[in-house]
Amino acid sequence: MRKAKSKKRILLVVIAILLVISIVVGYIITCVEMNKNFGRGDYPERRFAATYFYDHYENDYPRQDVSFMSGENTLKGYIYGSSNDRGVIAFAHGIGGGHEYYLKLITRLVDRGWCVFAYDGTGSGTSEGEGSKGLAQSVLDLDKALDFIESDPQLGSLDTYVLGHSWGGYAAAAVLNFDHDIKGCVSMSGYNTPYEQLAESCDSMFGKASFLLYPFIWTYNKMKFGKDSSWSAVDGINKTDIPVLVIHGSNDEIIGFENSAIIAHKDEITNPNVEYKVFSEEGRSGHNTYFYTPEYKEYKEKVLTPKSEALKEKYGSDIPEDELEEYYSSIDKELYNGFNQEVIDLIDVFFTKCCE
Repeated sequence: MRKAKSKKRILLVVIAILLVISIVVGYIITCVEMNKNFGRGDYPERRFAATYFYDHYENDYPRQDVSFMSGENTLKGYIYGSSNDRGVIAFAHGIGGGHEYYLKLITRLVDRGWCVFAYDGTGSGTSEGEGSKGLAQSVLDLDKALDFIESDPQLGSLDTYVLGHSWGGYAAAAVLNFDHDIKGCVSMSGYNTPYEQLAESCDSMFGKASFLLYPFIWTYNKMKFGKDSSWSAVDGINKTDIPVLVIHGSNDEIIGFENSAIIAHKDEITNPNVEYKVFSEEGRSGHNTYFYTPEYKEYKEKVLTPKSEALKEKYGSDIPEDELEEYYSSIDKELYNGFNQEVIDLIDVFFTKCCE
């Protein structure tokens, strides 16, 4: 009997040790993968990009460079249309790059008479940071950007609006939880909470087994951001009665329309001044494909996609640099850098209504 009890105790100890080891290993693997996903979002070499960056726009759209702190990092901010007086739009970009990827939108808003305060988030573009840290970081950066706007004599005299896409779309709505005087908000392709989006990404990578990783990604997010780990976009929208426009693509492959997206929580939103715009046209209903012009959509389908697929078929993921450079140099830059006029009109008209 004693031997049986002793064996049972040993077995339980072994199981407990294995469980602890599994938890530690699981958390370490999660941290490694998260750090990969949230590395720096630097601007690419021009030869490997078709985007028009600021050097293309600088003659027609002079900007003022500023800086502000977000945590321990200095972020670079840029004021476009500083002489415009309709209001200042604080713009928050998506993860993996800086605000210059959106200059085709920003410059058109400047043309409509808006002053735009854009910045590169933590670990992005021209700003400091070893990486972007995680999905909760964007709202912290936008909070500090709004502090800067409010402290600036010129910008602080204007009505303030917030606009963001993806990582920034979350931030634009979630920052409404903070104490800022914001007149209107447009959130494009935003997620509701960091954890929901992390879980959805985990599902897409690991399928049915992904639930085993949920405790690790929740712990990672909590350890990284503490009390700031779970700001909710929906809570921010409901905390105020300001006008909010939620934009999303019905076939978003990054932030699921019926999963982690803000719009998926439509039934929980109680703010009476919220409007929704869903883009559902085939080929222009994804995470950012509703930015496409009809002409670029057709050009991509008939020209760019066949070219890129041919390169992948020939080289796999290891495409030679000279082939890549040739591919990017062949792209019609004017078509590539067009922007859906409907989105520009939506934002302009919506913010204009907020002024009335």
